[in-house]
Amino acid sequence: MNWEQVKGNWNQLKGQVKQQWGKLTDDDLTRIEGHRDELVGRVQERYGIAKEEAERQISEWERRAA
Repeated sequence: MNWEQVKGNWNQLKGQVKQQWGKLTDDDLTRIEGHRDELVGRVQERYGIAKEEAERQISEWERRAA
């Protein structure tokens, strides 16, 4: 799934994102609005991980969501 599809289906995908990264708040999900860079930043911030690790996790999630 590419990020144009993610943006278009963000409301449906929020549940999957919340399930994967439970520390993200509803406000986080609203601010992210399907933007990959925002998701990377929020995951990095909430979990205290490096940007590279957040990128890896999101890439893995993308493959499963496809």
